[in-house]
Amino acid sequence: MNWLRVLLLFIFLYIFSFANSFANGYMLVDEEFIDEMIQKHDFDRDYLESIFSTVSIQERALQIYAPKPKKSEDVSTKPKKKVYYWPKYKKIFITPPKVRAGALFVKKHRKALKRAYEKYGVDPYVIAAIIGIESHYGENTGKYRVLDTLSTLAFIPNRRNKFFKKELEEFLVFTQKTSFDPLKIKGSYAGAIGLGQFMPSSYNFFAVDFDMDGFSDPWDSEDAIGSVAKYLKENGWVKDGEIAVRAGYPGKRFNKLRTGYSRFYYLNKLRKYGIYPKKPVRNSKKAALIKLENEKFDELWLGFKNFYVITRYNHSAYYAMAVYLLAQKIKNISH
Repeated sequence: MNWLRVLLLFIFLYIFSFANSFANGYMLVDEEFIDEMIQKHDFDRDYLESIFSTVSIQERALQIYAPKPKKSEDVSTKPKKKVYYWPKYKKIFITPPKVRAGALFVKKHRKALKRAYEKYGVDPYVIAAIIGIESHYGENTGKYRVLDTLSTLAFIPNRRNKFFKKELEEFLVFTQKTSFDPLKIKGSYAGAIGLGQFMPSSYNFFAVDFDMDGFSDPWDSEDAIGSVAKYLKENGWVKDGEIAVRAGYPGKRFNKLRTGYSRFYYLNKLRKYGIYPKKPVRNSKKAALIKLENEKFDELWLGFKNFYVITRYNHSAYYAMAVYLLAQKIKNISH
């Protein structure tokens, strides 16, 4: 029996055993967690036991975060690394319908976006692009009940139990503060909520009551605008700073220097390697090299400080570039 069959059997046995436990009234939560919530946050024990008695296993999340199998020592059995080309990623997130919906979002919430720019200095079109990519402007905020997701990942063994137990705590605190019903809130397969798809801990920290109605609502457009702007500002956003510029270089494949959003080079040094910006750079002296792989060539971009800040929202250069390009397209049809 190979490791894959063992892993699948392990997951099946866990699901089967917990399903039987639920049938017998078992709660997917440990008493220590309930005790902590009572002591730290003044929850009622009967209330917690009542909501946890409704929890069902969220299998999609468990499949993703299940323990990783040990690497095979047989090199011949290792799958080849699959290259995920940029055009395929771009096609998913930068589409005409999303651009049009983004322009409508900007038009509808122009005042809130302007206030976010004035208070936090964040580009309104970048805010709109992030909300567009994360939830299609609120049309897709998730189909999984968050209590099920976070309880599953907090208490069934997986590689991120500690992280998700903290997120479960933060989720319950969020519902306590806002009076949202924890039994009705739905989110992503990992427990992210609202238009900006924040994890509960991030939302509790960065949430803004931007429409000034007394509380911050992650499903409210204005509150989402303020919260995304605050998140970017707190992570170092530079007002009116450059984000990215396409770069030229010799050849069709780039391997001369290390690429990635966290390694910065002085622009004058890059010129010595034949790397140059295709548009004027106004006020940045350093940039990261962002390589976007196509089937027959590499796109090379210069990513500046604000590009790096976008990766704090999602740690992916492809994600940050999609946000930037979508923001540019929304801007172009919004004037």
